[in-house]
Amino acid sequence: MLTRPTQWGYWCECWTEDVSGEWPAELRASFDAYSAPQADRWVAVALRTISPTLDTDASDEAWEWLQDGRIETRRALLRADPCTVSVTHDGTRITWTIRPVLFLPLAHRQGAELPSCAYDFKPHPTE
Repeated sequence: MLTRPTQWGYWCECWTEDVSGEWPAELRASFDAYSAPQADRWVAVALRTISPTLDTDASDEAWEWLQDGRIETRRALLRADPCTVSVTHDGTRITWTIRPVLFLPLAHRQGAELPSCAYDFKPHPTE
């Protein structure tokens, strides 16, 4: 069986939460990036995509990060520091998090022998 080595990368998430606390934070998206540029690009693309629909203050926050904050985020990621980017629109805070991680290889089942007990279980017809 071919084993892939572990690989350093970044785990990226996008969360939304009601700033009034009426509903809990909710995970909206996640992404596995294998370089700092790929990680901050994921946030940049999302911000550029949604910025036309944001209120003025949130749009200003987004463009401030895109123009000035992005380089600091990249530098922090290259130092293996976690980062967050947030904008607040109409009572909802949208937060992107980027954390350095070590990706572990997963076993690939194709071509692998399953243990003998895997064949002991047979589906039963339902009535």
